Amino acid sequence: MTKILLINGHPNKDSFNHALAEAYVSGAIKSGALISQINISELNFNPNLAYGYTQRMELEPDLLSSLEKIKDADHLVWLHPVWWGGLPAIMKGFIDRLFLPGLTYQYRENSIWWDKLLKGKTARIITTMDQPAWYYRLIYGNPSIRQLKKSTLEFCGVGPVKVSTIGIIKTATAEQRQKWLDKIHVLGQQQK
Repeated sequence: MTKILLINGHPNKDSFNHALAEAYVSGAIKSGALISQINISELNFNPNLAYGYTQRMELEPDLLSSLEKIKDADHLVWLHPVWWGGLPAIMKGFIDRLFLPGLTYQYRENSIWWDKLLKGKTARIITTMDQPAWYYRLIYGNPSIRQLKKSTLEFCGVGPVKVSTIGIIKTATAEQRQKWLDKIHVLGQQQK
C-alpha cells in the first residue's frame, strides 16, 4: 500500500489550493492509499533560519512530526500557489528549517558532494498561478518549480518529481475549477 504525504503550502484554508488538496486526498483514499497531510500554516514553528547554517536551531515538535511523516512516505505531494514567482513565505520557512544536513541530505567530509537521504521517494508538485503556465515557464523560467523540484527535492534524492500547473485561477469559471478538481482527484486515485 502506497504511503502518500500531501504538504499544503497555502496559508488560507478558504483557498482553492485547499479544495485541490481535498480532491487529491479523496482520490487517494478511493484508491486505497494511506494518506496523511501537513498544512504548513497550522504548524507551530519559527520559519526563520535564524543562524543560517552556522548553528543548528532545535526543531519544534511540529517540525519533528513533519520530518517523520516525510521519511515515512513513499510519495510526496507538494501543493502551493505561486506568489511573486516563488513559494509562500511559510512554505519556504518550512523547507529552510527542515531540509537540513543530516536530516534530508548529508555533505561528505572534505568533499563538495553529498548523500541524498530521501532516495526512494517520488513526488508531485501541484502549483496554482494567476498567469498561463506557458508564460510562467517562458518568461520567468518556472522559478518556484525549479527551486522546489531541482534545488530541494531532487537535491535530497526524491525522484522522479512530476509537476501539474493549475491556472489562471483569478479568471477561472466554476466549470474550469471543477475540471481542475476532477483532474487532481484522478491524480490522487492514480497515486501520482
